[in-house]
Amino acid sequence: MWFSTLRSVLLVSWLSAMIPGGVAEPMLVSNSLNTCQLDSQFTASLFRVVYTPNNNTAFLNIVATSSVEGSVVFDIAISAYGYNIIQTIIDPCKIGLAGLCPMTAGKIPLKFNLPVSDEAASQIPGIAYTFPDLDATVRVFLNMTDTGKSVACVEADISNGKTVDLVAVKWVLAIIAGLILCSSAIINGLGHSNAAAHIASGALSLFGFFQAQAILGLTAIHLPPVVQSWTQDFQWSMGIINVDFMQDIFTWYQRATGGTPSTIFDSLTTVSVQVEKRALAALPDAAVNIYRRSAALIPRAAGTLFKRANIMTGSGSYIVFGIQRVAFRAGIETTNLFMTGLTFFCLFVLFTIGAVAAFKGLCELAVKQKWMKGDTFLEFRNGWLTVLKGILFRLTLIGYPQMAILCLWEFTQVDSPAEVVLAVFFIVGMTATLGWAASKVIRIARRSVAMHRNPAYILFSDPQALNKWGFLYIQFRASAYYFIIPVLGYTLVKAMFISFAQGSGTAQAVGFLIIEAGALITASVLRPWMDKSTNSFNIAICAVNFVNAIFLLIFSDVFNQPPLVNGVIGLILFFLNAIFATILLIMVIVSTTLVFYRKNPDGRYQFMADDRASFMKSQSQLTGTTELDALAATARGDKAGYKHGLDLDDDNESISSASMRRRTDTSNLSIPTGAVNNSYGRNNNMNPPHSPVDPSVPLFPAPGAPQRAPSPYNAAPPPSRGHNNSNPPEYRAQNNASPWQRGAGYD
Repeated sequence: MWFSTLRSVLLVSWLSAMIPGGVAEPMLVSNSLNTCQLDSQFTASLFRVVYTPNNNTAFLNIVATSSVEGSVVFDIAISAYGYNIIQTIIDPCKIGLAGLCPMTAGKIPLKFNLPVSDEAASQIPGIAYTFPDLDATVRVFLNMTDTGKSVACVEADISNGKTVDLVAVKWVLAIIAGLILCSSAIINGLGHSNAAAHIASGALSLFGFFQAQAILGLTAIHLPPVVQSWTQDFQWSMGIINVDFMQDIFTWYQRATGGTPSTIFDSLTTVSVQVEKRALAALPDAAVNIYRRSAALIPRAAGTLFKRANIMTGSGSYIVFGIQRVAFRAGIETTNLFMTGLTFFCLFVLFTIGAVAAFKGLCELAVKQKWMKGDTFLEFRNGWLTVLKGILFRLTLIGYPQMAILCLWEFTQVDSPAEVVLAVFFIVGMTATLGWAASKVIRIARRSVAMHRNPAYILFSDPQALNKWGFLYIQFRASAYYFIIPVLGYTLVKAMFISFAQGSGTAQAVGFLIIEAGALITASVLRPWMDKSTNSFNIAICAVNFVNAIFLLIFSDVFNQPPLVNGVIGLILFFLNAIFATILLIMVIVSTTLVFYRKNPDGRYQFMADDRASFMKSQSQLTGTTELDALAATARGDKAGYKHGLDLDDDNESISSASMRRRTDTSNLSIPTGAVNNSYGRNNNMNPPHSPVDPSVPLFPAPGAPQRAPSPYNAAPPPSRGHNNSNPPEYRAQNNASPWQRGAGYD
């Protein structure tokens, strides 16, 4: 059907190479005339053709330069999705085309309306005006009548104005992702930590998939139109959002800091812009090197155009690809792209800080006015600053792919000295922050293993550590706490390929294939996420990303496949990712919605094998509810509400601080006589690391037992307790009523 669709474009489309197709209500459009032959003697710096079937008229606005003199014939080829459907020869003298019979050398400005016959219009099927992101091309060779030699080749892409790049889709996706992230925070604040962890994990994975789709569009590989439009739907996740007044501010800032802004949009009335969508192998053999050799057509003084701003071809039109293509389609000047992404990331962070502070104020007001129970959001209200720090760390993790790509790309563009300084500050700052946070988690987990032979104990038992650092490990099982390091490395390496390899689509395609293959194998073998369903969710995302990497390799044309293959693969990529994204959205939306309708949201999810649930008890549950709980809190040294962090975590520490230094001074503790040689026969020179909770002393002492400080040496209780302590494991089993010890290896 696609092929018969274009069959009728004959009259409009053979014009379309000298005079290619149009865009309107129902309409067919072409906005640029590209040369497809080296040393072509006919070029156009401005080309606009719009055909409207309602009045059967084609409007043409062309500024062309011709060095052809004499009679010529037009050898016209029309293709759809890489399939050649029409091949015909037209003699302009026979149809009375003024100015082209014979052709004369010089500059040819043309601006007129051309009537199209009913017969020609009737050959165009209706689907040609409705199928989104139509991939149709008209190529015309100008052959001399007397010798048959080709003296020029021009090519025009035809569009119908319909696209899958829709503003409504972007808003819907952004709102859904934001609501799901907010839902996980609210559910966690209500005390349902297990459900909140699952929802947050799903939301972050979904957002990561959106960013992966956007990154596809940032590659310098020649993508089919439908793929370009599909990936453009997700560029908001990279901070690429066009706001007119902000663009004016960025242009002013760049000029004020010593830069030279590009003005491609200001010149659209006089210059055409070619958006690359086809690999060079799709061109005739004589034109394969035209793109690579286009630099030779530009004066040396203009060589900086290749390093920054947009590339100008020998015909005077611009050509955009990769990151520049995304910026152009978004309506953003290339030199403003970095500042656009940076500004929206900063605004996102500031908005989140304001929202958290406002929510804290509303909660306090609601409690004071008795609109809300005093224990609602108690943990958040008591430790909201720690929660805010954790949220800011999470935003840093979410925005890291975006900022890594834009900052590294800015190093190759150097839009202005001030912008380079900003790029250095953000890429170094964010990388160092996330790297330090990851090392912090690893140190906490290793200390927990040394103390309790279980990394989950400290990672999940201390609410302050969990709220501040949990964004790095809560989505993984406890034994895979280290997996954030490979995730950060994966993100950074990908960003490097995008930013530094804009001149080589093949290098990007091969790099992506290796990276995504490694990610899929690692995820499938290690299965690091918290449970089976979460692992399946994320492995499926890795699998689709790997398939997309294979498609990118095909688009790079390393296999020299026919153009038809690229057209078909482009449609497959679009439908595959659209269906998969829809399934992911439905799963996450349904999962989040059901949580709000359940009396016990945590009951919907089975408890993880790492037994984190036995440690993730809220502070309000562990302190002050009963007399025994209060005694337990006293034994632990906890205070009501939000206790200070373990010695493994200090809110006021900096990267340079000795955060893991032991601060326990045992000189002030009374050491029982029996502690020198405990019941296991160990002397005190070989003591294990001190645990915040001594497993040999129950948190709930037996009635009437004398109170004393817990022994830092894991010593057996003194005989004065009146119990038979010859078998400490039995003693612990009989007296261990604390939920903090269940699942930590002391049962």
